[in-house]
Amino acid sequence: MILYEYPFNERLRTYLRLEQLLRRLGELVFRAHALDHHFALLTIFEIMDVAARSDLKSDLFKDIEKHRQQLDSYRGNPAVSEAALDAVLAQLDQCFAALKAQTGKSGHALTENDWLMGIRSRIGIPGGTCSFDLPAYHAWQHQPAAQRQQALEQWAGTLAPLAESIDLLLKLLRDSGVPQKVAAERGQFQQNLPQGRMFQLLRLRIDPALELIPEISGNRLIVSVRLMRLHDDGRLHACAEDAAFELTLCA
Repeated sequence: MILYEYPFNERLRTYLRLEQLLRRLGELVFRAHALDHHFALLTIFEIMDVAARSDLKSDLFKDIEKHRQQLDSYRGNPAVSEAALDAVLAQLDQCFAALKAQTGKSGHALTENDWLMGIRSRIGIPGGTCSFDLPAYHAWQHQPAAQRQQALEQWAGTLAPLAESIDLLLKLLRDSGVPQKVAAERGQFQQNLPQGRMFQLLRLRIDPALELIPEISGNRLIVSVRLMRLHDDGRLHACAEDAAFELTLCA
């Protein structure tokens, strides 16, 4: 099954973009090739760019506190394990403390490294990191893989509080939804959302054997899915057949 996710607000869009970049970074750092480490550095700079939002840290604090209050309200419920509840609350407290202990925006400490910032200023220019532009960077790429990995792990470590917070908050959000099987008649699906409940994320799983691509749109009142198929002309065309998929709404 292929999973597609659609965020209903800008805050979730930022979280999902950061999650994708952090996952990519985790993959690239532990590879050995210098080209992989080049793109690992590029990814660190992209994370710093996304994390430069002035309200990101406050959004994370608000979401952590919201989950704290929600989980605290489950205390005394015989259907809820107190041990599991305490474990999640401890994770939230750790994320909150780690973010609070970090001064400035995520990755800000790296801006004090002139060598890294020199690469950052050139890496967005096509071919801007050639050996004649950045000989010191060219020399770094010829260091042993283990040495480059050690440096990347150190730089990526400054992003750990952000990564752990994003990971936990998205896990809690995704776990709040209940999957349901739905059908798109002639490739179209629409569902009204219940009033009084603010959904933040839509998750859609579809069988890749159908060769269908969902185009998702939505707001606080309604969600719509239009199923498309990529044709030989390189364009997406609307599907006119009935198809089933799994839909999850997370609040």
